[in-house]
Amino acid sequence: MGACALVFAGFVVGPAAAVAPNPHVRVEVPGPAGGTAGAGYRDVPRSFPHTSGPALTGPARAADGQVTKVIDNGDTKDRLDVVVIGDGYTADQLDQFHTDLKEKWNEFLNVEPYGTYQKLFNVWAVDAVSAESGVSGDPGKDVSRNTALGAHFWCDGVERLLCIDQQKVDAYVAKAPAADLVLVLANSTKYGGAGYNEASPTLGYEGISTASAHGKNADQVAIHETGHSLGKLADEYSYPGVPEYEQYTGPETPQANSSILNADAMAAGRTKWFRWLGAASPDGGAVGTYEGGNYYVKGLYRPTEDSLMRSLGKPFNLPGREAMIAGFYRHASPAAPADRTQAWSTTARLSLPRANDVAHGKVAVRWYLDGRELRRYRDRDRVAVRELGFGRGSHRLTATVTDATSAVRDPAIRALLTGSTSWTVRRGSGAAATSDLTARAVAKPDAAPSSGTGGVAPRVGKGSSRDSR
Repeated sequence: MGACALVFAGFVVGPAAAVAPNPHVRVEVPGPAGGTAGAGYRDVPRSFPHTSGPALTGPARAADGQVTKVIDNGDTKDRLDVVVIGDGYTADQLDQFHTDLKEKWNEFLNVEPYGTYQKLFNVWAVDAVSAESGVSGDPGKDVSRNTALGAHFWCDGVERLLCIDQQKVDAYVAKAPAADLVLVLANSTKYGGAGYNEASPTLGYEGISTASAHGKNADQVAIHETGHSLGKLADEYSYPGVPEYEQYTGPETPQANSSILNADAMAAGRTKWFRWLGAASPDGGAVGTYEGGNYYVKGLYRPTEDSLMRSLGKPFNLPGREAMIAGFYRHASPAAPADRTQAWSTTARLSLPRANDVAHGKVAVRWYLDGRELRRYRDRDRVAVRELGFGRGSHRLTATVTDATSAVRDPAIRALLTGSTSWTVRRGSGAAATSDLTARAVAKPDAAPSSGTGGVAPRVGKGSSRDSR
């Protein structure tokens, strides 16, 4: 896409500027409830003046910043970690925040590919205690409340734009053991949200989505924003009537769901989503090249008529799902032990990335002892160590997992879908192996890697896991 940007009806549209430390951040404005997914971008302050009030004391101060692992699917280095923080919840409303969090996450799981890949996620709650219940700008523009994160509607004069103080959010994110994606829930029934799709160079998360906890369609806003942060997808809507966005004349775009090529040229060049052309897409119709998208009316094509990257309430299209799965696997490993604790066990067991079913394709598992495949254990998620029949000394048990999902056709993405994990196996669980062949056979998983396996990128800001308050 070209380098131009434009203020349209008060909204900045166009590509995000290069990441640079400055007091402002570019955020996506959600479209109207049930309508277009977005309505342009605004450059807003990272921090805002706040309603002042007395400092937290007693139980409220003690509860503030407490961390809970709400969904536990493994070690932080094996899984994509979502950190959820609430704003506008007083100390006696924290139980409600946890309930709202679970309900919002279930709404994520109703959208594919989140539902199929739910085992790849850990979800953390960080309690932010506010002095007042609710957030500023609700119900009216003149309402101001003293809250932990400074969440407020009417951001930059736009009623449904729900901004936060990013520095305050980051302070709470830092309390979690790991963060790949951040969700801020405002204690409100008002419709709104925002997409902060700038990666954090210090905490490692790919973006912040804000959403009203009880607002209808607010979950769709948050999920759409993860299409940018995790899927690196383009918006598929356009801006008719704006001269600068009537015709695109620039080079090919980098996003997986935007192209200057029509279907014939795409198929001939074997590029972009050519592997999906003609396939029935979950958002309706067949994958093709539909003109209009990435803000331009003409000159750029999108894969389908109307996906979630264009309209709220729609599913991701097939190329979009593929890109989201790639995003998941940038942070999560396909091969992970069910228990990373450094303890000896009589069973080596895997935590597989998804269910092994006909609908989504096979999850293939291969087991190896000292490099030799144990064919009788193919596609099993566990091995009883006593059955291995190894001799004296320590040995290496390795499992290789391949997610052969039908939702991924790009070989470059498929390379992310294979990974391996290993155990040390021996007889005796003391300080050293025993030469007694009648001793109990046990296995201990390797320590979590400092970076992902199977093509998973290094994870910035990952730390040791803690499971409760």
